[in-house]
Amino acid sequence: MIRRFVWLVALCTLSLATDDPAQPSLTIYNQNFAVVRQELPLELKSGVNSVRVTDITMHLEPDSVILRDPTGKQFIQVLEQNYRADPLSESLLLSLFEGKTIDFLVPRENKQEIVPGKIIRSGYVPHSPIAMRQYGTQYYQAQMAQGGSEQPIVEVDGKVRFGLPGTPLFPALGNDTVLKPTLQWLLSTPNPGPLRAEFSYVTGGLTWEADYNIVAPEKGNAVDVVGWVTMDNQSGKRFQNARIKLMAGDVNKIQPEQMYDRVQVFASAAPINGAETPPVTERTFDEYHLYTLARSTTLDDRETKQVEFIRAGNVSTTQIYIYDGLKLDPNRYNGWNWENIRNDFSYGTESNPKIWVMREFNNSEANHLGMPLPKGRVRFYRRNDDGQIEFTGENVIDHTPHDEKVRVYTGNAFDLTGERRRTDYRVDTNRQTIDESFEIKVRNHKKEPVDVRVVEHLYRWITWDISAKSDPYRRTDSKTIEFPLTIPPDGEKAITYTAHYTW
Repeated sequence: MIRRFVWLVALCTLSLATDDPAQPSLTIYNQNFAVVRQELPLELKSGVNSVRVTDITMHLEPDSVILRDPTGKQFIQVLEQNYRADPLSESLLLSLFEGKTIDFLVPRENKQEIVPGKIIRSGYVPHSPIAMRQYGTQYYQAQMAQGGSEQPIVEVDGKVRFGLPGTPLFPALGNDTVLKPTLQWLLSTPNPGPLRAEFSYVTGGLTWEADYNIVAPEKGNAVDVVGWVTMDNQSGKRFQNARIKLMAGDVNKIQPEQMYDRVQVFASAAPINGAETPPVTERTFDEYHLYTLARSTTLDDRETKQVEFIRAGNVSTTQIYIYDGLKLDPNRYNGWNWENIRNDFSYGTESNPKIWVMREFNNSEANHLGMPLPKGRVRFYRRNDDGQIEFTGENVIDHTPHDEKVRVYTGNAFDLTGERRRTDYRVDTNRQTIDESFEIKVRNHKKEPVDVRVVEHLYRWITWDISAKSDPYRRTDSKTIEFPLTIPPDGEKAITYTAHYTW
């Protein structure tokens, strides 16, 4: 239905205070942006109203602004929106007086004097961060070519100097001076009266991330898991007593080129400080997961705030050892195709002696977990015989749904080593075949037996089979096989195999 109104010629100017008590709401994404929603009290007159809003962030995206009546009863139309994001600064004021003479307060011989100086160049760089993000390096270079620099030039007593001679004294400010980022609207409405509008927008400068601390006992692998969410506010605005949600998932958001209803409570988690509800709850939202902080909180500008969202005990984990003996220099073989690989005799002959230490666990309710885990850093600790915990490695995990397995590399084993060498290589170009043989040795210098998974990559061609082998293996994908080995204490285990390629 198309609405038609006859607008009365009237103009009301409103300037909204920056300390409005209405509770804001934030949805922070772990991709350095957020959606801000806040209540905006308006007193509108019939016709055209001028509204000025300064309670916004420094990284607001103007074209994302939504202003509406949440009840749907009052019709308002934004006739015009102006966004000014270059607040008053010394260099900006100097630029307004380029070519003119102003006074400077200069300290001389234990006293201060007023000295006139002519502003030859202000040092103001005429571009904003928003323009830089939108238009990129070319825009910046064009602006700098027009004289933008960070060093002013001032003429004092007939001599030109770089830098200011003292503190500049400017005339009184005008009414249109911008002291902080400002939105200026022209709003139309046929219905006068008060309105508590909903004002929302997308902004940069806000992000969050997850961190997990996993503590293993002195002996065994039943661990305690503590998860934190860390919120970082670099938006230029303080959010007081805000309702905060955290969105996890790979949400597609266009980036400027060349720039910078299920609630899961852990079965083993004790309430925090006697609370009856967990500090963070989770539910599915569209194709992502939404985590809601149970308590409202104040998020100051330039503040990092942390909230615990996971506490689980007796989580079963498994420590595994993997020997992937193939060592390749990716820079050397960058851009190689199958033909290059088949014909290079030395390809894949270098050996990696390190054996990886991996820890894996199931993210399931049966394992005292089960909440979808947002991506983040995982730190591992183990208790020492003196009761203290020692750091044993860290890595990152990706977004992990419930009932999926988490596997994390934590470092290289000290007392385990591997050796991989090629024992035979035969190419028959007439029959289009390659036979390549290897011997792999794994040594264990521990006082107990260990299980090691030896991983081998079949890289010569996509069609292959294992024509000879010393030990059973399993095929993990179209180009990888894995030998499970048990190495005795202070012992060594050697395996051999031959790969037969045809093309």
